[in-house]
Parts: sequence; structure tokens; C-alpha cells
Amino acid sequence: MTSFLTTGGIRGRRSALAKFQPRSFNMGISKIAFEETNGFGNIHPGEDPDLTFRIWKAGFETKLIPQAFVYHKRRIDWKRFFVQVNKFGMVRPILNLWHPKTAKVTYWFPTVFCMGFLFSCFFWFWGPELLRIWPLICYVVYFVLVFADSLIKNRDLTVALWSIVAVVVQFVGYGHGFLKSTTMLYFSKKNVRDLFPKLFFKPNL
Repeated sequence: MTSFLTTGGIRGRRSALAKFQPRSFNMGISKIAFEETNGFGNIHPGEDPDLTFRIWKAGFETKLIPQAFVYHKRRIDWKRFFVQVNKFGMVRPILNLWHPKTAKVTYWFPTVFCMGFLFSCFFWFWGPELLRIWPLICYVVYFVLVFADSLIKNRDLTVALWSIVAVVVQFVGYGHGFLKSTTMLYFSKKNVRDLFPKLFFKPNL
């Protein structure tokens, strides 16, 4: 999640934080800002960036406090990690729809990565001779870099191998969710909440 080779360093690198986006597990918010924005919405996940964007629109500012340490447990198995990143991917196009100025082309990268791998496999079997092997070689080189980066940072062969699995799960989960959500939003005239009922809490009556 924090490697430059996966997220480009936008997670965990202070220099990449042009405007800090707090997350619900490490957020402190003033009463005035909370009441002005009506607090969290019903979307989940994505409730924290949605609130942050509304905080900015209301004229408030956010700030990272490096000295305030927060220990947050990640998902403990691959299935739940896949579900988590898949939902992240599905939520992002909704946030782009609600907050167009926050949309970035980089959100497409996991989807492009996965589609590129499928095309690489296609070229391996049916592509021209010159293109048959080079696309897949690029992917092999990428995963070797992921392995080497993890091995250097963690100094553990097992962790380095699992890092490759983590990248695949992360990209496939997010990329699939992002593409599915974008397609459904583009081609359907239904309300967002009707399209994705599992991504919204039911309002209290």
C-alpha cells in the first residue's frame, strides 16, 4: 500500500501530501466543521475521503500531525484484503462523480495494469512474432522489482514473495472494482444507491 512501485508513493510519503486527506481511524475534527458538513455520509468505504472533500468545500483545512501516531490493523487474510480493495475501486468512481475536481488519471492504473496483462497473454499466443514475448517480459521485470524492493526493505524472503501476491490481489481487486463501477455509472440511469446498495449504510429511521 505504501510502495512507490504500487501506489506511486501517494500513501505513506509526506512529500506527496499536497493536501492531507485524513482517514476515519486517525481523524480529529472540530465540532464546527462536523456540524457544517453534517459529518460522515452513508457511503462505505469512501466515507472518509467524501467527508474530507466536503470539509474542503466548506472552507476548512486539513493538516497532518506527524507526531500523532496511530496503529491501524489491516485485513488479516487475502480474501478480506481483496474485498477491501475491490470496494475501494468501486467507490472511487462514485467519489469522482460527486467531487469531479478530485478525479485523477492515476486511479485508472490498476485497471490498465490488469488489462495490459490480459493483452500480453493474448500476444503470447496469437500476436506478431516481434510482440509475442516483450509485453510479458515487462511484467516479469516489474514483479522482480517488487520482489527486490520488498526484500531490501523487509530483509525477509518469505515477505518478499508474499509481496508479489499482495500486488496482484491489490491491482486485480481495485482494477476490477473500478472498471465495474465506472461502466455501471456510465451506462445506467439508476440512482447510485440503487446501483450499489452494498456500498451504503441504510439511513436511520
